[in-house]
Amino acid sequence: MTQPGDGDKGAVLLKSALSEICADVDAALGRLLPVPDDPRQPLFEAMRHAAIGGGKRMRPLLVRAAGALFSLDPEQLLRVGVAAECIHVYSLVHDDLPAMDNDDMRRGKPTVHKAFDEATAILAGDSLHDLAFEILASEETHPDPFVRINLVRALAKASGINGMAGGQMMDIAAEGAVFDLPTITRLQQLKTGALIGFCLEAAAIMAHLPPEARTGLHGYAHDLGLAFQIADDLLDIEGDAAVTGKAVGKDAQAGKQTFVSLLGADRAREQARMLVNQAKAHLHEHDERADLLRAIADYVIERDH
Repeated sequence: MTQPGDGDKGAVLLKSALSEICADVDAALGRLLPVPDDPRQPLFEAMRHAAIGGGKRMRPLLVRAAGALFSLDPEQLLRVGVAAECIHVYSLVHDDLPAMDNDDMRRGKPTVHKAFDEATAILAGDSLHDLAFEILASEETHPDPFVRINLVRALAKASGINGMAGGQMMDIAAEGAVFDLPTITRLQQLKTGALIGFCLEAAAIMAHLPPEARTGLHGYAHDLGLAFQIADDLLDIEGDAAVTGKAVGKDAQAGKQTFVSLLGADRAREQARMLVNQAKAHLHEHDERADLLRAIADYVIERDH
């Protein structure tokens, strides 16, 4: 039950957690990507340009917040979160390419193919993708090889044809097509929701939770992912490019159906709020250790970038 002042408490908790995770992820990526004094230098610089600085770090934060439910090792959680972020950033680098969305700005700075060139951007995205699995396969991430292979399998599924890449293919097909609401929902569950789902699933894997004990986390991830995408759709029509750090209005220009175009802005906003409330309800079995997950759910639809 919400008590007076709970919203303020959650906002303070979230602000501190976001600051910490941004610093921790940047530091970890800095250690993982030292620039070599050889011809690979532009590749490393492009990867650092894409991955270090900027971004909400929502996925690493979700891993950390979910891991807190089970008192998991913070350093191990950070490594898993960085792996998820590498997959997310690789997808942004490739999405920004002329063959895909052809964007010039990302996170308030030039996209990788603009700052470097298309070939380097492709290689940087490929290498960030590979780095994610290198991180998960390391004993530093978890001493149990069965945990590591399950993490690898879960992230591969979330990022591949039955996850993010499959959703991106549906998104490309959406240009010039007429998709109904169930199809748009399926598209976003794959493109956005699958990687968010991995962040919750990863904590369950590391905590050795049996499948029947993961229902609440799965429900939270499902509802959060859809709310997150509705918020993105709203920002695309109502946001300020100077604040979001990327172009806005692109879905309408491309003729894509979105939650907002199908539902209207007001109804979409109501749907997002309902999904956030549902997401938090899935955490009813958890005590104050779930407060950060609750605060993240509220933030998803209140953010301006």
